[in-house]
Amino acid sequence: MTEMLNGIAASDGVAVAKAYLLVQPDLSFETVTVEDTNAEEARLDVALQASQDELSVIREKAVESLGEEAASVFDAHLMVLSDPEMINQIKETIRAKQTNAETGLKEVTDMFITIFEGMEDNPYMQERAADIKDVAKRVLAHLLGVKLPNPATINEESIVIAHDLTPSDTAQLNKQFVKAFVTNIGGRTSHSAIMARTLEIAAVLGTNDITKRVNDGDMVAVNGITGEVIINPSEEQIVAFKEAGAAYAKQKAEWALLKDAETVTADGKHFELAANIGTPKDVEGVNDNGAEAVGLYRTEFLYMDSQDFPTEDEQYEAYKAVLEGMNGKPVVVRTMDIGGDKELPYFDLPKEMNPFLGYRALRISISETGDAMFRTQMRALLRASVHGQLRIMFPMVALLKEFRAAKAVFDEEKAKLEAEGIAVADDIQVGIMIEIPAAAMLADQFAKEVDFFSIGTNDLIQYTMAADRMNEQVSYLYQPYNPSILRLINNVIKSAHAEGKWAGMCGEMAGDQQAVPLLVGMGLDEFSMSATSVLRTRSLMKTLDTAKMREYAQRALTECSTAEEVLELAKVYLPEA
Repeated sequence: MTEMLNGIAASDGVAVAKAYLLVQPDLSFETVTVEDTNAEEARLDVALQASQDELSVIREKAVESLGEEAASVFDAHLMVLSDPEMINQIKETIRAKQTNAETGLKEVTDMFITIFEGMEDNPYMQERAADIKDVAKRVLAHLLGVKLPNPATINEESIVIAHDLTPSDTAQLNKQFVKAFVTNIGGRTSHSAIMARTLEIAAVLGTNDITKRVNDGDMVAVNGITGEVIINPSEEQIVAFKEAGAAYAKQKAEWALLKDAETVTADGKHFELAANIGTPKDVEGVNDNGAEAVGLYRTEFLYMDSQDFPTEDEQYEAYKAVLEGMNGKPVVVRTMDIGGDKELPYFDLPKEMNPFLGYRALRISISETGDAMFRTQMRALLRASVHGQLRIMFPMVALLKEFRAAKAVFDEEKAKLEAEGIAVADDIQVGIMIEIPAAAMLADQFAKEVDFFSIGTNDLIQYTMAADRMNEQVSYLYQPYNPSILRLINNVIKSAHAEGKWAGMCGEMAGDQQAVPLLVGMGLDEFSMSATSVLRTRSLMKTLDTAKMREYAQRALTECSTAEEVLELAKVYLPEA
């Protein structure tokens, strides 16, 4: 039966293919007393070997699609599978209790999980608990003869249907076969949405219950531009979706022609279109999509993909690679943004009730605990500055004294390097990320001391609305077009310009096609987004008249009281909106 659903349009694209249901099967079993314990041990060995073979394939595919760093999570799983201490304990339990392999596996792995989860002062060991859980589930599935869903083995055109997609799920997606994914939860700023845009896979999130409505193998049509999903579409609907897909492909080909074009509005005003990256490998995508700068290099991935604090030389090489790869175009590097949901196994962060409002980012860097780590990063950045046009940005700034403390470290380390005879560029801009409402309100004072602002809307919106952007219960409060958010953004831009400084934006809002006209109207100088959104945004900007957009933005700021009113007003200035 044909059924239509609507969700959040999270990644552009249109696809029609069979559903691949990524939901967990029933892994329940009964404890059985056995006489032939040798046979149970043999069953265990077969299941362990099958799990190893499977994980090796998953790891290979992850390397192909997302690189060595993203695939490293599976190394930990393979290590668990070959841990002689754990395997021997499982076999001893089978023999001592004369029980089936399933029970032996569960008793021993549950024991290890409980021990590791209890090590609250050791995040690294707590992560091992998650690895053991994952591996135990895989081995148990083989013992029970049940097939675990495995996106890495998809070898025909499919649409992945899931409650949510974890980083390891998305690491396994092969875009040659996975044409789209649809989830119960999530929004435009969730991990899975950002990954979908990076992989250029259509995605519709937040449908609430797609996993209950669709069966494995059902035909599904997905429109990631409108958020529409049709289960078991009619022939006419399939034709309509395929036509929409062809139109989108044609549109993309037209956008591709703008790769080397200047980013100008219909009346000739230039804006800078930049891209957000996480690793030096991402620079290729930045250049392929014609971005004019890197507007956000998230350096925390250097720390998260390492077993220990990255050395000064390791960091220098990474920063140098990005600066050289951009051939003299600006590169905004955000200093380490650890904390919140980003933990390091080798760095013992305190357990907090609300880590997003806690000890994180620059708060760590300018503390006694983080000082050495911050100075190492600063030296690496300063040394790399001679290889391109470097701009340094401090995240999570609430107070002027925090910026001044960080800037003092910059100045001290620069002086030390120059005293050592090491070359440092003399035109490095130093700015801050505006993501805390306190800084946005006091932007006029910050603008006297910083070289630039970059507005991080993902956090600015959730902090302003007091609403966790990943919490489905309050997702309605994540409103980029709410006049309160627009007024904060406008204040930051005006304050920067009053002091002759520039203002950019590196949150997801910068690439949001409904937000771009408003931001143009407010005079935002630099828009930084997923690389795959750059050409589409350049195409949109060519159609905009800045005087008209200024009037639209001004009316939105002064006349509108809701996000809905702002979008309604858009129809006056953008008839196609």
